[in-house]
Amino acid sequence: MAATVEILKKMQSKITCSICRDYFCDPVTIGCGHNFCQACLSFSWRIRAPAFSCPECKQVSQDREIPLVNRRLAELTELGKQVSSKLLESTEEQSQCDAHKKPLKNFCEEDLTALCVTCCETPEHGAHKISSIQEAAQKYRRELQHLQIRLGKHLEEDEELHSLRGSPVCEWLYLFRLEKSKVHTLLEEEESRSLQRCKQQEKARRDRLKEYGKSLKDLMLELKETRHRLNLDLLQDAKQLLGRCEAVLAQRAQAVIPVLEEYYTPGLIKILYKFKVDLTMDPTSADSSVTVSEDLKSAKAGEGWQVETKFPDDFPRHYVFAKQSFTLGDQYWVVDVTQLSQWTLGIYTPRMRTFEGMEVDSAVILLHCVKKEGEFYLQTYPGSLNHRVKGPLPLIGVYLHGMPGTVVFYNVLRGTLIYRFSLLIFKGPVTPVFSPGPPLPGTNPGTMTLFPADSHPCACCYSRG
Repeated sequence: MAATVEILKKMQSKITCSICRDYFCDPVTIGCGHNFCQACLSFSWRIRAPAFSCPECKQVSQDREIPLVNRRLAELTELGKQVSSKLLESTEEQSQCDAHKKPLKNFCEEDLTALCVTCCETPEHGAHKISSIQEAAQKYRRELQHLQIRLGKHLEEDEELHSLRGSPVCEWLYLFRLEKSKVHTLLEEEESRSLQRCKQQEKARRDRLKEYGKSLKDLMLELKETRHRLNLDLLQDAKQLLGRCEAVLAQRAQAVIPVLEEYYTPGLIKILYKFKVDLTMDPTSADSSVTVSEDLKSAKAGEGWQVETKFPDDFPRHYVFAKQSFTLGDQYWVVDVTQLSQWTLGIYTPRMRTFEGMEVDSAVILLHCVKKEGEFYLQTYPGSLNHRVKGPLPLIGVYLHGMPGTVVFYNVLRGTLIYRFSLLIFKGPVTPVFSPGPPLPGTNPGTMTLFPADSHPCACCYSRG
């Protein structure tokens, strides 16, 4: 049997493309004598142009055109596929149990062991789930194929992210420079340090994407190679391979979603306090899912606000508006979200024109905080922010400038920028909005509180845990 398997492997290697690791599909032969799928060679040459080198031996081809399909090799491939299938069936039928010398026709799902009929009747396996070799192999092939599809999608997204010229991290350098005008003399030195950090973080981001992409490619190749393996060989490694696939997929958020870095703006928070306004919440604007306190300074999620799943993609949000609205000038308010894992802050205006010139009715500008699998994420609507943060943010500052329209969110205790919306035109009064949830399943609703206008927060009074 070993000799048959060796012959089978040699035959498969002769009709397998070294690029996709699968049987040839429309094979072509280039000048150096190596063979590839026509589509694989076309893709390889397209991404490596203008050096038309052999993907296997690296010899540069004199011909710049993709060769015609090698019909004889295509026929040989089809014949080889049929022979391989017959040999696999014949080889598996000859596999015998070492203890009872009977054909191995069954598979123990718990011990991951091939069994003969007698093995299935022993006390060792009597209570275990037993399947036929064909059923077990088919099950694991389906699971591996499903994972291959998922990995393929992630690999495509990873390559797109890696090819982007823009940098999510360097966007903060641009926003950082907009703030420089307020404290110009103090920011010059900080800007230099931040630029250096920005470059280091961009390099680290691309390195993470590159490493994640390599893991995806390695697993994709390994999954493709399982198509040609014997059922028994496949079953021996299937659990371990499935585990590695799930482990790589679990690393996606760490590799793809960037961390929101802190770019300190010296003295800015103190300057903003000159524009601090005393807000109160309007209980008539809240539905039954939000409860407003008697002093109108805080709100919490009501009993009717429940999230059914642990990590919903789009959970319901419920808001309460401020009693005050603004049309011109500068306003700044601070909200204490220490007790909340998830929250939303922002503004509402009946009509607004965006930077792109789009007219929007019933417009909102929002900052969401979401917690998933122990990680905190900040997201904006609208906008491109979707970043992880290093921990919960106790105090959020919101700055509003009427003309031209500007809305900025700050991490108050760290004195750092979170995100900035600018060049807006508000065509109506602007009203602050608040959403104290949704609460995480199994937790008690926390309180969202307006920070007193005549007080200044102290970092030592708040834990960042």
